[in-house]
Amino acid sequence: MFDIAEELKKLPDSPGVYIMRDAKDAILYVGKAINLNRRVHSYFRASTKKTAKIQKMVSLIDHFEYILTDSELEALVLENNLIKEHRPRYNTLLKDDKTYPYIKVTLGEAYPRVLFSRTMKKDKSRYFGPFTSAGAVKDTIDLLTKLYRIRTCNRKIPSEERPCLNHHMHQCDAPCRGNIPPEVYGENVKKALDFLSGNYGPILKELEEKMQAASEEMDYEEAIRWRDLLGSVRAVAQKQKITDLGGEDKDVIALAGDDKAMVAQVFFVRDGRLIGREHYYMKNTEDESIQEALSSFVKQYYAGTPYLPRTVLLSHEIDDIPLLEEWLSGRKGSRVYFAVPKIGRKEKLVELALKNAALVLAQDKDRIRREQERTTGAVEQIGKLIGLEGISRMEAFDISNTSGFESVGSMVVFVDGKPRRSDYRKFKIKSVEGPDDYASMREVLTRRFTHGLSERQEREDKKLDDAYGSFTRFPDLLLMDGGRGQVNIALEVLQELGLDIPVCGMVKDDHHRTRGLFYQNKEMPIDPHSEGFLLITRIQDEAHRFAIEYHRSLRSKASVTSVLDGIKGVGPARRKALMRHFDSLDAIRAAGIEELSAIPEISASCAEQIYAFFHKN
Repeated sequence: MFDIAEELKKLPDSPGVYIMRDAKDAILYVGKAINLNRRVHSYFRASTKKTAKIQKMVSLIDHFEYILTDSELEALVLENNLIKEHRPRYNTLLKDDKTYPYIKVTLGEAYPRVLFSRTMKKDKSRYFGPFTSAGAVKDTIDLLTKLYRIRTCNRKIPSEERPCLNHHMHQCDAPCRGNIPPEVYGENVKKALDFLSGNYGPILKELEEKMQAASEEMDYEEAIRWRDLLGSVRAVAQKQKITDLGGEDKDVIALAGDDKAMVAQVFFVRDGRLIGREHYYMKNTEDESIQEALSSFVKQYYAGTPYLPRTVLLSHEIDDIPLLEEWLSGRKGSRVYFAVPKIGRKEKLVELALKNAALVLAQDKDRIRREQERTTGAVEQIGKLIGLEGISRMEAFDISNTSGFESVGSMVVFVDGKPRRSDYRKFKIKSVEGPDDYASMREVLTRRFTHGLSERQEREDKKLDDAYGSFTRFPDLLLMDGGRGQVNIALEVLQELGLDIPVCGMVKDDHHRTRGLFYQNKEMPIDPHSEGFLLITRIQDEAHRFAIEYHRSLRSKASVTSVLDGIKGVGPARRKALMRHFDSLDAIRAAGIEELSAIPEISASCAEQIYAFFHKN
């Protein structure tokens, strides 16, 4: 057995990483410390003031382990790696795991290429970015190939192959065939690099002169081509907002939040220009200060991003800035600086990032509020209407068939007002012949709950910790697509199986629209404009859709077979005879035995089989 008190005595006064685990050996928390002894002791010391989140975490600790490092910097790197790999429950975590696109110029090649890349490597290439839109990166690369005829292929140079389609489209000068000297090609690459660095003036002037020259020579097709390229360059130039920050590469990071949620906003400034922005959601931020959450964000963000700017501007002071600068400078190969600007243009840019973070948070809160109203709020409305508390899981069933052919049942599950599609089930009716929805529903419900009880017993016999899986978990409310009849069928099945589950019918009017709920032998009207009503409608529609889709899939598999083929004694010849004599399947269903047997191909016994098939139930 792990004795926490004894193990605490063994902790060294050294830097390292500690890992808190629960009784099931799951990792609860990963942290770093410059002194493991002092840091880990603080969790178990009664005099240490702890947040509610940390108190809860400590109550779950069954044992801990630690890894010694030579320095606090090594501990920081190891902590980040472990958090990224295990994503512990009580660590403040980045919810987003995004990779951003870059533009890569392969300067190490005799004839460099301009490529799309999501990774940065220490090679002879030059990278531009990161960009927030992959589409914008591809558009820019496409524009550069049109402007400067830079190759995009990976052919070996020189090549004996004939030039590719780009050459014939005047988007490549075919260096693979030696059509352009390296020096001339290099000038085009230099212009492309200037363009990517934000120097649009020369190319705008050049394109405008070419457009005017082509127009004066009345080569209007060529003039239109230069005009379109000019428009594309202007569009790219307008997206690059000048920030006048000395031409440096900077990341501007601001964090906004409250006790429920936090959002980080990052502005990407490259060569003094704001090229994009992105926001990130943080989770497990309860009882975290802005400074603590921002510190966690910075560590996790720069552990995953391949590009490191020269300067990082922050909205708040955080701990470990010297350590972070040392870490990132080592990764970059040159100095990386952190700063919290208080005045000037840099402070204004940080303030802008902070406003954007707060805006995203406000919009998210509004979205969450609306989502809550249409989900858990709607469930609460339904519960109040029928006088039932604590509803979470609701299951609804529907039957679909064509005159009894390929009868199927559907089961859809909504948890807290949201569909849980992993728990949906579909049933092919086995024991019922003909169009008998009540009998089909009885079979479906019996199979659903019998199977659930069987699985429950099996899990309990095996002494599994969790006796409830997706199918063994029973609903808090059973919703039937109909009124008294369907509800009574469900209640009978539940009583036979010894289950006590509330059953509610979704009653429809003559126009097949929901008008109320049938519960405990009473029909209760429901406001058609309420969120509860809209949720009931969504559940009904989803159960119907799921059943119809399954029925159609079975019907398509048996497209050659008709409803009549399911009748004993009716083969292809008799089926054709019936369809020749009667106008429709409904007419066959309405026919009596004498009328059926009057058809020469139909014997008296066969007529009785056909009639029984349609009228048995």
